[in-house]
Amino acid sequence: MSEDPFVAHRSLLFTVAYEMLGSAADADDVLQESWLRWDKVDHAQVRDPRAYLVRVVTRQALNRLRTLSRSREEYVGEWLPEPLLTSPDVAEDIELAESVSIALLTVLETLGPAERAVFVLREVFEMPYGEIAEAIGKSAAAVRQIARRAREHVAARRPRVQVSRPEQQAVVERFLVALRTGQLQELMELMAPDVVMIADGGGVVAAALAPIHGSGPVAKLLARANRVVAAFTTTAVWLNGAPAGRLEFDGEPAAVSLVVEDGRITRIYVVRNPRKLTRLDEPAELAR
Repeated sequence: MSEDPFVAHRSLLFTVAYEMLGSAADADDVLQESWLRWDKVDHAQVRDPRAYLVRVVTRQALNRLRTLSRSREEYVGEWLPEPLLTSPDVAEDIELAESVSIALLTVLETLGPAERAVFVLREVFEMPYGEIAEAIGKSAAAVRQIARRAREHVAARRPRVQVSRPEQQAVVERFLVALRTGQLQELMELMAPDVVMIADGGGVVAAALAPIHGSGPVAKLLARANRVVAAFTTTAVWLNGAPAGRLEFDGEPAAVSLVVEDGRITRIYVVRNPRKLTRLDEPAELAR
């Protein structure tokens, strides 16, 4: 027997759902719902299983995204995407790594559901406008307009990484050492003057409720991390296709992702909400 198309394309389908939702848990739920629908279909009548399954997952993810909108509006503090442990191999596909980066997923949160779906399917997965139209229930002409607006919206807000992966890895490693040892001056030297730190505690654990701006305030806050807990460790890992860090505060995990531009850190994303830290031990399987 040949492998079921759903199983064969599961990594792709998970990636589509994750990029649309920013949540691995919700992406898993969408895949489960999509599998139930696929299981009821006469597979012999499906000419292109890959395209068909992407459409099914897109529709389910759109439904989930619309229901999540209200809960995210009521979220305590800043909402950040759920970080995923990835293998270094993901970074070899530059477009895939950028599309699942915490920085881009955070920007995608500012799009409406239809705009987000169109951006992901067109810009990341290069689907034809006609297929996207069928997936989201709009005309091809409307999809083209949505794609243009979404592209302009994202381009105006996304950080542009200006360093190579090895350079970013070196900055991340220096940052983690300075963070672990509380070196205020080193932290300040690593950051751009207008650095922004965003933390997500979800109202479950302590975290800044609003973004913190400026290298001085950010460095002073971070330099205290190793003094406010009995045990504090930092480990270099790969998250969402980029060098990043796993932190432990008295055994409680956190994830930190950095945007590095021209050798300096311009964005720091810290996820402390324990409900978003369940994917830090097993690498996620992502595909385009």
